[in-house]
Amino acid sequence: MKAWPFPKLIAHRGGGTLAPENTLAAMRMGHALGYQAVEFDVKLSADGVAILMHDPVLGRTSTGSGEVCRLPYDELARQDAGLWHSPQFAGERIPRLTEVAAWLLAHGMRANVEIKPCPGRDIETGHLVGNLCRDLWLGHKVQPLVSSFSVAALTAARRVAPDLSLGLLVKDFEPEHVSVLESLGCASLNCHHAQLKPAMVDALHDRGYRVMVYTVNCVDRASELAVWGVDSLFTDSLSEMKSAFPDWLFV
Repeated sequence: MKAWPFPKLIAHRGGGTLAPENTLAAMRMGHALGYQAVEFDVKLSADGVAILMHDPVLGRTSTGSGEVCRLPYDELARQDAGLWHSPQFAGERIPRLTEVAAWLLAHGMRANVEIKPCPGRDIETGHLVGNLCRDLWLGHKVQPLVSSFSVAALTAARRVAPDLSLGLLVKDFEPEHVSVLESLGCASLNCHHAQLKPAMVDALHDRGYRVMVYTVNCVDRASELAVWGVDSLFTDSLSEMKSAFPDWLFV
């Protein structure tokens, strides 16, 4: 297998539970705690701006309401994306992918960019995010891993950026996923840790794929997965995991 450019621990949505997810504040939090890599979600506004946002509608992690795909970025940018978490983050904005990429590159951090398309926008989102990841990280030694549950989005990203490293996101690993990994030329399978078995890790490694698991917040479970040979773990428990496995923050 090729050298793996990601550490064992990756900060989920930037700052785990310690900062408002998918914001620049979250990226700053992960960096401040010593994390070298972050994961975050990207979708498109109504006017085709790539933004960091998990949900298809506003409300849970921001002020405002309505479907993200129906709102232009200017309107999304006016919403408060930090106050829901805690008063100290009041005024945090919904950021553009371009802003976050620039910040991460300036601070030497690595990224797993999850394409999280709004319903019906898989191909459009995959195409635009693929283009942006290709261009924003052009010339940099460590490229992002671009992942998604959407095969259509990953296929679109692959078409416009043949050299991207892709990760197929699934809840549970099934044998039929191997053909998808092969057809897309994926670098990794990213799956929920609960149903994973050691034999699955071995089988994927034998085929040349890395194994990444979400979202691991228990130290004992992280230890078990590491023994099985899992390559990277996404976590919301940034402080606890750092205390237990300080060496896992580094490549």
